[in-house]
This record gives sequence, C-alpha cells and structure tokens, in this order.
Amino acid sequence: MKTISLLNLLYALIPLSLVYIYYVRLTNNKTEIIYATFRMVIQLLGVGYLLIYIFEEKNIVIGSLILLFMILISTFISIRNTSNKTSTHFINIFLSILLSGVFHLILIIYFILDFDTFYEPRYVIPIAGMIFANSMNVLSLCIERFEKELIRNDSLEKSKAIAFKSAMIPQINSFLAVGLVTLPGMMTGQILSGIDPLIAVRYQIMIMSTILSSAGLSMMIYFALKKN
Repeated sequence: MKTISLLNLLYALIPLSLVYIYYVRLTNNKTEIIYATFRMVIQLLGVGYLLIYIFEEKNIVIGSLILLFMILISTFISIRNTSNKTSTHFINIFLSILLSGVFHLILIIYFILDFDTFYEPRYVIPIAGMIFANSMNVLSLCIERFEKELIRNDSLEKSKAIAFKSAMIPQINSFLAVGLVTLPGMMTGQILSGIDPLIAVRYQIMIMSTILSSAGLSMMIYFALKKN
C-alpha cells in the first residue's frame, strides 16, 4: 500500500482551510475547527503508536482497560448534548453501549470470524471502536430527539418511536447507498492493501450488519433501562 509522505499530507489542509474561512465568517468562531483538527491529529498519532504496542503485547488486561476507556468516552460524548446529565442517566447510556457492544463483539470474534480466543487485538480493538462510536452517535441522536418529543407529546411510546426511527435513518440510508453511492472505509482500506474485493465485501457486510444491529440494540437497552 502506497505510503503518504508528510508533505503530501499537507495538501489535505487546502480544502479544510477554505471551510475554516467560511465557517469563521458565518459563526465568528475562530478556534473550533483549529482545535478539532489539532486534537484529531494528536489523537490519531497517539493511537497509532499505542496500537503498535497493543498488537505486539496481546495483553488482555490492557485490552480490557482500553475497551472500558472507549466506552466511557463514548458515554461522556453521548450525554454531552442531552438535558439530563444525572449519574443515573450516565449509567443507562454506559450500559446501553457496553451490553450492545460486548454482545456483538462476542458474536463476531467467536462465531463469525471463528477465533479460538476472544482477545485478538488486531481485530477486537478496531471493530470495537466502530461499534462503540456508532452506538455513541445513534444514542446521541436518539436521546436528543426523545427529550424534545417528550416535551411536545404526551405519549411516551410515541416519543420513543419517533426518536428510534429518526436515529436509524443514517444507518438505513447507508445500507441503501452502499455499493451504489459509497464504498465504505473498511472495504476501501482492504482493497487498497491488496485483499480480494470479494473477501473485503464479506467483511464489510459483517461490519455494516453489526453497525445497524448494535445501534438498534443500544437504543432498545437504553429505553428498557429508562424509567420515564
């Protein structure tokens, strides 16, 4: 796979700079995109070095702590835009991401990929990241819409239905568009690295099915845990 030089990587900043200028003109916020870009670069560099160590050591204790950390960060981000920031609500979101994520990881590692041991870091960490991040985004959309619908509607069940359906729109759209409008990131990466496209397709089907079902299951768990 062709290596991107640091100099060539700077070309990506050209369109980003144009968006930044327009963003500042509209919002008068001069720091948000700069801060987000800086944080993105630092986080990715950090995780790149960390993954080298994780893949070599295969220490299940370290791996478990990383997964726990990922779930905690996902929970903090999910609750950020909600009006209810109580500890009980935090725990509900945490358990929704945890239970859905662990269920799908076990299904993938033991049954779909058929590994003998659960902790295969080269597979578990990236797949867990996709599952947790997806659940985080879906729960954020779902909870925000649910809180607004509760204010507008008297019916709890109707509010749940509207929130659930709205949060699932991006997932279902991605199913409808894949292969026709987009080639997903994981499949593209595998093809670029030289893997047979038909093998890459199988992995992508696994990931996309997991993304939709983990999103739905995390919301189902959230609504089951929520008392009102």
